[in-house]
Amino acid sequence: MKRLILAGLMAVSTVVSGTAVADDALKAAIASPARSPANTPRDVYRHPYETLTFFGIKPNMTVIELSPGGGWYTEILGPYLKEHGKLIAAGSSPESKDERVRASASRFQDKLNANPGTAKVHLAAFEPGNAVYSFGPRGSADMVLTFRNIHNWIGTGDENMKNLFAAVYDVLKPGGLFGVEEHRRPASQPQDAKADSGYVHEAYVIKMAERAGFKLAGKSEVNANPKDDANHEGGVWALPPTYTNKDKDRAKYTAIGESDRMTLKFVKP
Repeated sequence: MKRLILAGLMAVSTVVSGTAVADDALKAAIASPARSPANTPRDVYRHPYETLTFFGIKPNMTVIELSPGGGWYTEILGPYLKEHGKLIAAGSSPESKDERVRASASRFQDKLNANPGTAKVHLAAFEPGNAVYSFGPRGSADMVLTFRNIHNWIGTGDENMKNLFAAVYDVLKPGGLFGVEEHRRPASQPQDAKADSGYVHEAYVIKMAERAGFKLAGKSEVNANPKDDANHEGGVWALPPTYTNKDKDRAKYTAIGESDRMTLKFVKP
């Protein structure tokens, strides 16, 4: 069985032969019947076990999930970290100045409270468009994770992106890990300035992280999809599960599946 290992702070992981240590608690969280029935069919595309083990997650960590959206990964991370660790879902805050953001935070909290496995998840303020990054004290987290979100932040501007990555760097302990999964735009295609297509160059994400002080610790192709050429009417949302074009070319998009994605691990020296 092949696995990726960290070969020093300055090295990129390489594939070697070996036997991985199974994380039964993580497997149990993924297999939990408490997960939303609409979410589990996506496992075949999103590979939660392989993705999280590549990032190096452990059940005793303090983990910050940035922009959890509807809580697809929160449903897994919350139960996994419930007993020995801590999960902070950094997104809409009940203390926000924006009434709509407060309402969103209330809905998300209701969702968490309805699931015993996520009832202990903490909320923190993270509003990239308003330059709010109050998701934890400096040096307090073992890991920060974000899944398919960076394209949403690029339109806030380069200075804001610089501050955002710096805030992630600051909240991590030395040796802390930053895991990124994002829709990947081929290097041969030009990057639209605001990432309106939903696709982002891998080199851009690496540049932003390294500018903040991170070192690239590894790349994984576990979420790669060679069928996706990133050239769709309506951008990435033409693909499942969104199908923004409704029935137009639906069979074609179903055959492609979810997007081709980069999966990157960074470390704070």
